[in-house]
Amino acid sequence: MYSLLLAIIYLAFISLGLPDSLLGSAWPVMYPQLGVPMSYAGIVTMIIAGGTIISSLMSYKLTSRLGAGLVTAISVMMTALALFGFSISNHFLLLCLWAIPYGLGAGAVDAALNNYVALHYASRHMSWLHCFWGVGASISPYIMSYCLTRGFGWHSGYRSVSFLQIILTAILFISLPLWKKEKPAEDGGVRKNSAPRLMQIFKISGVKFVLSAFFCYCALESTAGLWASSYLVKSRGIDSETAAKFASLFFLGITFGRFLSGFIADKMGDKPLIRLGIGVLMFGMVLLILPEKSGTSALAGLVVIGLGCAPIYPAIIHSTPANFGEENSQAVIGVQMASAYLGSTFMPPIFGFIADKISIGLYPAYLILFAFLMLLASEMLNKSVRANKEPT
Repeated sequence: MYSLLLAIIYLAFISLGLPDSLLGSAWPVMYPQLGVPMSYAGIVTMIIAGGTIISSLMSYKLTSRLGAGLVTAISVMMTALALFGFSISNHFLLLCLWAIPYGLGAGAVDAALNNYVALHYASRHMSWLHCFWGVGASISPYIMSYCLTRGFGWHSGYRSVSFLQIILTAILFISLPLWKKEKPAEDGGVRKNSAPRLMQIFKISGVKFVLSAFFCYCALESTAGLWASSYLVKSRGIDSETAAKFASLFFLGITFGRFLSGFIADKMGDKPLIRLGIGVLMFGMVLLILPEKSGTSALAGLVVIGLGCAPIYPAIIHSTPANFGEENSQAVIGVQMASAYLGSTFMPPIFGFIADKISIGLYPAYLILFAFLMLLASEMLNKSVRANKEPT
């Protein structure tokens, strides 16, 4: 049962990754057909991000009432319906409407699954869980590319992924009896009326530090991925084909790095793993800024940054019950997810404004700033946790 449920959870995280890279791969074809400016992709992503933030903040109440298994199944069903809605939409306003359940479903399943694995499974499984997110995020652009190159259109790409999500939804509903490991609210689990309010969560010692670290990590990862090609081409003089290839290797570095970190996560522990990741990505940033004419060091640096990013997100999530207590973990993880989405939503566009008004050459400095702030916040969190555990 243990292994079967773990396989179901991995499938659920593939389903979480499937929709995430669809819009970016399809938008160059979508926006001319919809008759809107290219920049309108930002409107859709902002609506999705808003939904994920809201559902992340609500995840504690939902999970305490329904259980992680049912929340996951309903959330995946919502994203499946939203993707099918995208596939039958021929007007931009319809996309915006379908983006609402799209975001709401993604945020709830993210928080619920992360907390469930943090409570019930070893650290290595958290790393591999997020590796499977990368698998889903890598599969969907291929599906969309296949549909576009074969002349089926972007509607068919969305429809194909929605069918995969529907199949995964059915598997999740069938698997609900396997989630017995979760403690019900009436039998020693967290009681429904014990859910801390939002302001109470912020008052928990160390929470502000972990939210800051999470915000900085997601700001760094999203900015690094979005602007990598532009920086390599415009600032380092690398041809666009090579730049695009290595920009994709950044994401593959994250996925492969999470696969590798799963083998050492239990031996190292979460805190050393976070420090290791930050150290590796800072080394990658040194490679990125080396004044080497061929640009080889910059290309290598981007891959190393991806490898460094790999263990940080899963380790922060997995350490949450240990840092803040099992009774608070679902509520704290929900707020962490909201903080993560804020960082990944707003910080890359801010750098785009900086690049436009000043120079895209500030790309490494922008990443270094968030890496330093993340390290500072992480160490302040460790100090706070140690202080709370010391006998008075």
